[in-house]
Amino acid sequence: MTSVTHRIPGLVLTDHTFRVPLDHARPHAATIEVFARAVSAAGKATDDLPWLLFLQGGPGFAAPRPLTNSGWIKRAVSDYHVLLLDQRGTGRSTPLTFQTLAHMSTPQAQAEHLKHFRADAIVQDAEWIRRALLGESARWSVLGQSYGGFCATHYLSVAPHTLSEVFITGGLPPLTAHPDDIYRTTYRHVIEKNQRYYARYPDDVAHVQAIAAHLAAHEVLLPTGDRLTPRRFQQLGLDFGASDGFERIHYLLEEAFVQGAQGVELSHTFLRGVETLQAYDANPLFAILHEAIYCQGFASRWSAARVRQEFPEFELRADAPLFFTGEMIYPWMFEEYRHLRPLQAAAELLAADDAWPALYDPAILRANTVPVAATIYYDDMYVAREFAVQTAATIRDSKVWITNEYEHNALRADGEVIFGRLLEMARGQR
Repeated sequence: MTSVTHRIPGLVLTDHTFRVPLDHARPHAATIEVFARAVSAAGKATDDLPWLLFLQGGPGFAAPRPLTNSGWIKRAVSDYHVLLLDQRGTGRSTPLTFQTLAHMSTPQAQAEHLKHFRADAIVQDAEWIRRALLGESARWSVLGQSYGGFCATHYLSVAPHTLSEVFITGGLPPLTAHPDDIYRTTYRHVIEKNQRYYARYPDDVAHVQAIAAHLAAHEVLLPTGDRLTPRRFQQLGLDFGASDGFERIHYLLEEAFVQGAQGVELSHTFLRGVETLQAYDANPLFAILHEAIYCQGFASRWSAARVRQEFPEFELRADAPLFFTGEMIYPWMFEEYRHLRPLQAAAELLAADDAWPALYDPAILRANTVPVAATIYYDDMYVAREFAVQTAATIRDSKVWITNEYEHNALRADGEVIFGRLLEMARGQR
């Protein structure tokens, strides 16, 4: 373990790098680096405070980089030393990208490597770090956002004796559901989001149709050289699950067309904005493992693509509003996104794999004694409340705050309030 400490106003930051096994079942074989940043309030860095591990959403996203002493971190460092974990493959933790996978000789080798980047391996890394940083017998608390909540629930299933408290924001996972059932529910929520979007911005119905028609009739290239197809344009709905998502997409669309040398064309501003929202170059894990995070003894077989056929609302039609899609990954993305193309064969192998181990133990969760406080966002487009409520009912003595006041990004949008309330719930103050 190596460590470096620096400061920003109000916070002391200590960077830690750990070398852990790629496969924890084979600890003496290949290893990777895992990075974590400890955050403490200025003046409390040496205090004997409990530790709070933060698990980011994803899969495939690094932990937040503190810029100021604000949000949920500001509330958390009043009571804890916080550890921001770059989950394996993200950020400074031996990053997993098309570049780092290129040296592997075959798609099969890539696929076998990628199998080691789900929640089970992330939790094993966390346990490795806990022992190295705090000692074998020490306990710590966990805050899991979105997919980080999936990881936290797995943690409760395999190592509850090392946990003091668990906080989950928008991330109570389906325990046993098949991806097909999950996507059937999720597509219905995405339809509702589209209806709300067009109710807020009715003029965008015609505007969106015009953009889609232009894309169908012309070869439009993004700044990277990728073609922007109508179905790729349709993926902008991924943002609809955030509290500011409608506005972000609306403002992007209103600058779509300009008068160019050859007539009306799509603006560079618009194309650059689309590309920014659809960047898979830094986090291919999100695309490659998105369906695999739900798999336990069965293959996904491109679940989102298959289930989409049950929802004609998403068909591209000139006589109906174009409905944007949400947090779904499709096999054609590994053809149209240049940074995913090198991973197409590996992605196909993973989609066909039915040997994924179980991630959750309902029996252990029903016997749980660790204080658990969680938020369920009623209108959550990414983690359906229907399954979240079932999971909450399974975890013994868990306390749940169900609200439609916030969207999935609540921890980022109003983190001091969100984490403060969960802390009160876990401590029996609510």
